[in-house]
Amino acid sequence: MLPGYHASEHVLPQKKTATWLRNRGPDNYHTHLVKLESPGLSTSAPETIYLTFISSVLALRGDHVTSQPLVDTDSNSVLCWNGEAWKINGELIDGNDTQLVFQELIEASRYRHDVGESEESRLNDSVARLTNIISNIRGPFAFVFYDGVHRRLYFSRDCLGRRSLLRGQDDHGNLKICSVCDALPGASFEEVECDGVHVIDLSRISLSKDPEGTRSISYEVEVIPWSYGSTDAPRLKNPVAPMNRTSPSTDPPSLSLSSSCVHTLEDELRLSVEVRVRNIPQLGHGNPGTDAKVGVLFSGGLDCTLLARLAHDALPKEESIDLINVAFENPRVAAALKAKNEKVNGNEEMTSIYESCPDRITGRAGHAELQKVCPDRVWRFVAVNVPFQDFTAHRDEVIQLIRPHNTEMDLSIACALYFASRGQGVVTTNDSSDATTTYTTTARVLLSGLGADELFAGYGRHGIAFARKGFQGLIDEIDLDVGRLGKRNLGRDDRVISNWGREARFPFLDEEFVSWATQTPVWERCGFGTAKAKPIPDDDLGQIAENLDSEKKALRLLALKLGMIKTAREKKRAIQFGSRTAKMESGRSKGTQTI
Repeated sequence: MLPGYHASEHVLPQKKTATWLRNRGPDNYHTHLVKLESPGLSTSAPETIYLTFISSVLALRGDHVTSQPLVDTDSNSVLCWNGEAWKINGELIDGNDTQLVFQELIEASRYRHDVGESEESRLNDSVARLTNIISNIRGPFAFVFYDGVHRRLYFSRDCLGRRSLLRGQDDHGNLKICSVCDALPGASFEEVECDGVHVIDLSRISLSKDPEGTRSISYEVEVIPWSYGSTDAPRLKNPVAPMNRTSPSTDPPSLSLSSSCVHTLEDELRLSVEVRVRNIPQLGHGNPGTDAKVGVLFSGGLDCTLLARLAHDALPKEESIDLINVAFENPRVAAALKAKNEKVNGNEEMTSIYESCPDRITGRAGHAELQKVCPDRVWRFVAVNVPFQDFTAHRDEVIQLIRPHNTEMDLSIACALYFASRGQGVVTTNDSSDATTTYTTTARVLLSGLGADELFAGYGRHGIAFARKGFQGLIDEIDLDVGRLGKRNLGRDDRVISNWGREARFPFLDEEFVSWATQTPVWERCGFGTAKAKPIPDDDLGQIAENLDSEKKALRLLALKLGMIKTAREKKRAIQFGSRTAKMESGRSKGTQTI
């Protein structure tokens, strides 16, 4: 979506920007224009503000494609919506969620005759009702809503920042709010903060002209913040509970397969996965019952394999699930591997640069374990092999998509997600042979394990924090990680994944699941500081459980409970190292170095 306003004329996106928007929503692309005439603007002479709303649609809800922007002719209100409202007011939403959200917002903006006589009291009542609606939406979203009744522009991301939304402004104050950065050279954009709903009162905009006659706009942005408490001022009720900061008075008991928190974890994660994979329409894309609707961004690691296992229980057995595994030809690694092969094997065939990739090795192992545990499912392992030439050909495109992020680490992570979400690779035609064929996934929904490391202490720095400052240090580190997900990861990742007309869904970042995790004592999520369990004779699983790593131990125990022994033991590995996108061009570059 690309809503914005301008002081002189309607402004349509540059060709490249329009291409990116169409890529994100290949099912529909539409423009709606609004002109606001004074009176109402803060000027002495009649003036006009030009509002341009553009939306593209990736149809993943309901039985038909619903064109956006949505427009209400009675009030002139407009909605550009990018997201999924899984629940509103606690009720699961079937069918098209965008239309329902729009109707709720329109109703909130209407005048109420039983509220005081003043315009101000009516407006305050409308804002209170609107914030109440947004507070009760569960699911990832970014939106722009123009309230035509009160001439107010609302824009926001959900409290976790799971969808991209950027804000840019030129030297004359002309504003663009967009899912991607404008492709114009020098365009300056920043991520919209996940701190609340941002509001611009268009009736209070100031217009001015310089000596050359160029018009400029000045305006104020009010933020209605997310809040945990109640207050008389307008507030959004944060759907994610604050972190449980309790520290144990003694060593907490060891986590085991019989721990109640592991059973609760399974129930909560199952619910989150089920919501995200149910009732996905194909709407002409793929063959019903044979082609995959759901794919998994699959490294073979703990988090993604666990999601694949739970998706198996939620989906009909006849639907295949695509496991998308990406590996890169890193020139430095390729040179070292070639030298090693020549030394050891002489003229024998070299080991594949892709099959020797760490994530390819664990991916193959994870695929084999899923086939063993769930043999009645078609698990399609999609091996995405990216030659260095392809990386260089797409490098500039990725750099533009991830803006305003601009570090080497951003690029290496984004490249892995960019090529994985493209979904073009090879699959084996027969489990008993090495024959392969080219394949592009039909899945438009891609499950991602993002959020598991942050919530369950999966990073190396979590162990360091615990070693230095105990449970309080660990809690502080987790709290910091969860709080900055939207700013550091999610907007950037959404821009590169959605460029292929696919949608990433994050079961570990469901609001209700996150709230359960943040309220659960930290020692029931990971194994740091827990007491050692007494050995149980002849209990092989019990022995395995006791020896699992402390990082994300609750998730490891759940994998073990679901029959995935190898998966439960997998070590954490960053995507840029597992897929070998790190240091593709220079072995001396640092992750924090700007591109």
